[in-house]
Amino acid sequence: MPKPDAGSPACEVRVSGPVRRWPLLNIWVDDLSRSELLDLLATRGGLVFTLNPDHLWHLQHDPAFLAAYRQADWVTMDSAPLRGLMGWTGRPLRERITGSDLVPAMLHHAVRQQVPWRFFLLGAAPGVAETARRRMNERAGQALVVGALGPSMRFVDDPQETETALAAIRASGANVLLVGLGAPKQEVWLARHRHALPGVKVLLGVGATLDYEAGAVRRAPVWMRRMGLEWAYRIGSEPGRYLRRYGRNTRFLWWMLQERLGRYRDPFGPDVNGPV
Repeated sequence: MPKPDAGSPACEVRVSGPVRRWPLLNIWVDDLSRSELLDLLATRGGLVFTLNPDHLWHLQHDPAFLAAYRQADWVTMDSAPLRGLMGWTGRPLRERITGSDLVPAMLHHAVRQQVPWRFFLLGAAPGVAETARRRMNERAGQALVVGALGPSMRFVDDPQETETALAAIRASGANVLLVGLGAPKQEVWLARHRHALPGVKVLLGVGATLDYEAGAVRRAPVWMRRMGLEWAYRIGSEPGRYLRRYGRNTRFLWWMLQERLGRYRDPFGPDVNGPV
């Protein structure tokens, strides 16, 4: 897939028609509806990241994260404020597609359209992924989730534990991998190890989605999600975790203003494609 540089015109990828791929700072966003993305994942697969202001902050500060992002096949918009600013700068996006919405949609799509997806859940606290596996299979009415693993905190930097996880994923027969380690860990890990999993066709960084699916964390009410206020619910629910993060992430407003004025510069240059 073509990966446009910041400031370049939108690229087009073929689905059933042209799909715009909008540049944003030093990355891009695909203008896809959720149904289009589901069809693409069912037919082509790919590595999917869901962009939000926290990711944008890391993309300006972490070259390994940027290199991982540039390996993505599909990048969706996870943030209502960012989506609004994209429209303000002449780059409209039809839908906000979050990982937490995409995962249940994939489960429903697999059942309704008989897509032969077999899911593996990797991440979250001990026991959470297994609970999510059980609840998702109960909801689907069949064993679509074929494996689950909650690794230790040192997982991403432990070659032996990583190899154990890769072996478990391969042995499960899964062809969809959902990784909930949080950013930037999950994106870097997926980009680093995707080629060690040739049987896995769809790879998705899902953040807190496994917690939501397990019922371990309550997600914002639907009305707040529809109004783009999920961030406010998170701050109210866990201020110690989210207040500083969201305060830091408001820097995206400055970066997008710079971009609008033609003054934004990628801090790592245009060719960050090194090892992750």
